[in-house]
Amino acid sequence: MALSTQVRASSSSALQWKYDVFLSFRGEDTRKGFTDYLYIELQRQGIRTFRDDPQLERGTAISPELLTAIEQSRFAIVVLSPKYATSTWCLRELSKILECMEERGTILPIFYEVDPSHVRHQRGSFAEAFQEHEEKFGVGNKEVEGWRDALTKVASLAGWTSESYRYETQIIKEIVQELWSKVHPSLTVFGSSEKLFGMDTKWEEIDVLLDKEANDVRFIGIWGMGGMGKTTLARLVYEKISYQFDVCIFLDDVRKAHADHGLVYLTKTILSQLLKEENVQVWNVYSGIAWIKRCVCNKAVLLVLDNVDQSEQLEKLVGEKDWFGLRSRIIITTRNQLVLVTHGVEKPYELKGLNNDEALQLFSWKAFRKYEPEVDYVKHSMSFARYAGGHPLALKTLGSLLYNKRSLHSWSSALAKLQNTPDKTVFDLLKVSYDELDKMEKKIFLDIACFRRFRRLYDDDDEFMIEQVYKFESRIAIDVLADRSLLTISHNHIYMHDLIREMGCEIVRQENEEPGGRSRLWLRNDIFHVFTNNTGTEAIEGILLDLAELEEADWNLEAFSKMCKLKLLYLHNLKLSVGPKFLPNALRFLNWSWYPSKSLPPCFQPDELTELSLVHSNIDHLWNGIKCSRNLKSIDLSYSINLTRTPDFTGIPNLEKLVLEGCTNLVKIHPSITLLKRLKIWNFRNCKSIKSLPSEVNMEFLETFDVSGCSKLKMIPEFVGQTKTLSKLCIGGSAVENLPSSFERLSKSLVELDLNGIVIREQPYSLFLKQNLRVSFFGLFPRKSPCPLTPLLASLKHFSSLTQLKLNDCNLCEGEIPNDIGYLSSLELLQLRGNNFVNLPASIHLLSKLKRINVENCKRLQQLPELPATDELRVVTDNCTSLQVFPDPPNLSRCPEFWLSGINCFSAVGNQGFRYFLYSRLKQLLEETPWSLYYFRLVIPGSEIPEWFNNQSVGDSVIEKLPSYACNSKWIGVALCFLIVPQDNPSAVPEVRHLDPFTRVFCCWNKNCSGHGRLVTTVKQIVSDHLLFAVLPKFIWKPQNCLEDTCTEIKFVFVVDQTVGNSRGLQVKKCGARILYEHDTEELISKMNQSKSSSISLYEEAMDEQEGAMVKATQEASTSRSGGSDDEYHSAEE
Repeated sequence: MALSTQVRASSSSALQWKYDVFLSFRGEDTRKGFTDYLYIELQRQGIRTFRDDPQLERGTAISPELLTAIEQSRFAIVVLSPKYATSTWCLRELSKILECMEERGTILPIFYEVDPSHVRHQRGSFAEAFQEHEEKFGVGNKEVEGWRDALTKVASLAGWTSESYRYETQIIKEIVQELWSKVHPSLTVFGSSEKLFGMDTKWEEIDVLLDKEANDVRFIGIWGMGGMGKTTLARLVYEKISYQFDVCIFLDDVRKAHADHGLVYLTKTILSQLLKEENVQVWNVYSGIAWIKRCVCNKAVLLVLDNVDQSEQLEKLVGEKDWFGLRSRIIITTRNQLVLVTHGVEKPYELKGLNNDEALQLFSWKAFRKYEPEVDYVKHSMSFARYAGGHPLALKTLGSLLYNKRSLHSWSSALAKLQNTPDKTVFDLLKVSYDELDKMEKKIFLDIACFRRFRRLYDDDDEFMIEQVYKFESRIAIDVLADRSLLTISHNHIYMHDLIREMGCEIVRQENEEPGGRSRLWLRNDIFHVFTNNTGTEAIEGILLDLAELEEADWNLEAFSKMCKLKLLYLHNLKLSVGPKFLPNALRFLNWSWYPSKSLPPCFQPDELTELSLVHSNIDHLWNGIKCSRNLKSIDLSYSINLTRTPDFTGIPNLEKLVLEGCTNLVKIHPSITLLKRLKIWNFRNCKSIKSLPSEVNMEFLETFDVSGCSKLKMIPEFVGQTKTLSKLCIGGSAVENLPSSFERLSKSLVELDLNGIVIREQPYSLFLKQNLRVSFFGLFPRKSPCPLTPLLASLKHFSSLTQLKLNDCNLCEGEIPNDIGYLSSLELLQLRGNNFVNLPASIHLLSKLKRINVENCKRLQQLPELPATDELRVVTDNCTSLQVFPDPPNLSRCPEFWLSGINCFSAVGNQGFRYFLYSRLKQLLEETPWSLYYFRLVIPGSEIPEWFNNQSVGDSVIEKLPSYACNSKWIGVALCFLIVPQDNPSAVPEVRHLDPFTRVFCCWNKNCSGHGRLVTTVKQIVSDHLLFAVLPKFIWKPQNCLEDTCTEIKFVFVVDQTVGNSRGLQVKKCGARILYEHDTEELISKMNQSKSSSISLYEEAMDEQEGAMVKATQEASTSRSGGSDDEYHSAEE
């Protein structure tokens, strides 16, 4: 282990100086006292100091070595003592110093036991000395006169006078601090060849934590994953501030020193620096601690402990703050945050990786010895930088590996190799943290590294997936992994650096060359290999296959018979022709979509199972008889359309979640469902064949009861017992006519209530008028019942916590929506579909949190009021055939995300003209300041892309030339317009499974249809041609990983899919694009004037035909659904 308090190297700006300082002094006066102490302190602070050899002074002529040393020194300290002028050697030194340094101003005089005026005017001992020189060399000798002049000049410089200080240690400390403050800005951490990237900001953040002016003791913790630069940052801080402290110590790699030599060695190392002795005798840790405390209790100490891995190291080496004198700063670097927290370090500083620019600079410096990659290597360099993920060590290692390799093929080969095998240097460094974990922590770490889905702490209402496999042991382990910088947790998601993840995957790969002999399988090819060739073994503990698209396969499922230790099985989007005859009883987590069998294998005993999910499965029943599984907490059989009966629940008393949504043929509900006392979620949504449920249930912990869309269900159970937590009750779209008598008691805890589309014989208005009712989602009754809605609507202003309000198909007429609807200060969603009003209250513009307003199928609606300027706003006016004008978007500087869907609104287009409407919206966008738009979308009738879009192409793609970033700062984004038409052959459109009929249009760029490179627009049925118009700012659609001015064009591709069974698809017929500039406003005004006077007879002529087609489409849509409005119980639209 190195005690690095002496070694510092000058940067390129200081390469000409061999020495930082030259010491000029009269040996007879100060060599064995003041000057010796000064020299030692300068050396201790790492200031390279030249001090002459006593043997050189025996002659009278100054030696060439000294002259050279003066020339190679940046500063000179001249110790002017009483007998300084008696030495011709010293006077010749002084003359040379002035010759070399006078102009630079780097001479620092010390008046040691002499009056500065005596030196300046040669009085006292200086007068006596010159009298002797004149006797020896003669009066008027030029050299002697030069010496007088040199003393006069140096005595006129600012310096130190020893008589002003009580102790010599004080003046020495001040001299060293002053000199260090002049020298250290030119120093780097590891020598002149090392460049530091991204450290300026980090240094500033650490400097705030240090607060060097505060007169207290501070412990500063720096933590992060291995190779992130913790030691580099600590050294940088050490070098910048060490001159301000009495004692400075930097202990390298405490973890290794402790492992190799023990704590006694570490205490000896600290003491040897404190006492300036090499062989300090310490017999045990406790005597060493006592000694350290005595040495530092009254000193300002800077102590850096690098790479600490155990709390004991801090307890024994730095103890408590009262060990140290005021102004002390103790800096600790570690991979384990818990070490810092345990020792009481406040606000540990997490060191994160480099940003994209810094990463590319560091990689380029190592690969090309310059700050930017060579032109031909830009793409490859960015790929390597992206692979490293801002990890400094990986960037340096990879860059150095590719230095002097000038073949693009070599670079491509190296990159391909990294995808399969991590770099050994980086792997070994990161694996240190893994090796320190215990057995359970290692298992959970490998699961998170290999299984992507394990990186979500919660999935909607699901519990932590890992907790299903490892139970509550996982929570502690996750905290440990986070503390050790192996992962981070944010917003209920686990994030793992790509290099850490690859390290974990490589550990599993090294378990066995044969995939079937490894503990975890997550790669498609490996999993298919195991099940195709039946090579599974008992080593396999987890399998996760998450296919992006549905894929058919022919597997040999006998492979399961050898996997007796399999705990996790996750298969998504895999369709097999036959199901398994055997499943391991060790399974704790079973999630298999499209499960092929009609039931689970009879021999399967789910004793260990905690979660069972068979979505879209082929089962008609889960199992026969009673299966005991006291650990089972969740069953999800959603969209298993062959399911006819539920299992006997007797053996699973601890079930908390039962989801049978979309099981349309489910009829029989086993009466043992009433035994599920711990059930929290009961979801039978859209189970359209269920006719009856138990008459009463006693479920104390029930939170969600959802039977919406159960169109044959006429009665819901009475909730007896202590049910006090029910927060969500959804019975909309059912045939229920009476609410249970327990509803009044339950309403006290409700936050979501859905009664849409049902007829209640006796509407319990009194329940809803309670102002203490906490409601966030509230669907009202349709206008089929005899009681008027006016009392209930008038009470809406009291629901300040209301976030969703649905008044669909309520036959509301003009004036029946209250004017004070604007008082709903929390409202985010307002649905008013299928009503008969002509106008809406003006107070809607006061809904400051509104995100969605839907007035679809309001045939009499003529105009919308002013819209609120919220962060995002979507307005749906589809099929509003009387709408005279489209609503103006709000102030877009305060509404960066705006979307208007005006499908089949032919009257509005006829009155305004689609060209005029588009041009006016573009003009509004350009005039808004500041320009903070995120996206802007419109869907309106139209059959021709306006000619303003000067780049048009037939088909579903368009390539747009990009302006130069450097030369065109005035461009602000891109405007897109594409023509969508009904599909002649709907079967040609790819299908996706969803209950609601719609078509999606993907606008993709970046060569893919995922991530930030796409914009998705959902379109309901259209009966004629429409235009989809979008404006995207340049910061959102700029290609990822593309340096400025290196990308000259971008390709936009439009992809369409539709829901299964949707008989009316669409296609993209034509595309248009144009770069949007600030100066386009005048041209748009001209286009607006032209289009306003142009004919719109095309729409007038086609109106009857389009209206007829729209009526037919509406009728078809209404007959395809039952129990409620078309998407009332699905989330596609929202």
